[in-house]
Amino acid sequence: MIVSVCRKAHFNAAHRLNNPTWTSEKNLEVFGVCNNPNYHGHNYELIVKLTGTVDPETGYLFDLKILKEIIKEAIEDRFDHKNLNLDTVEFKNLNPTAENISVVIWDILRKRLDQKYQLHITLYETPNNYVEYHG
Repeated sequence: MIVSVCRKAHFNAAHRLNNPTWTSEKNLEVFGVCNNPNYHGHNYELIVKLTGTVDPETGYLFDLKILKEIIKEAIEDRFDHKNLNLDTVEFKNLNPTAENISVVIWDILRKRLDQKYQLHITLYETPNNYVEYHG
């Protein structure tokens, strides 16, 4: 029996989209207001989805209480109320686009979860804009 379980979380973070190899004009042209030198913020909504086989003894695919703790420690505590460009090692040299943030989150969580689970990340930057990453 293959099923998926999902855990929703959120964090608030600031960032600036900027390619340091481009001119200010090109950055503004490509990234628009998201290139604001004073940064801007989002209320990110994160959905972590695990897929696999249900344990016949517990009836669980994965204990969601444990997944909640992993997400809090690994993601929320790391990124919440941070300036991603300035306060995190993950984005010192990586443009913190929603795409890159979702891949970073996937990489962090993948290391903490058994490989028997398929891991899927959905990251909402706004209610209308979101990214999905499957690894």
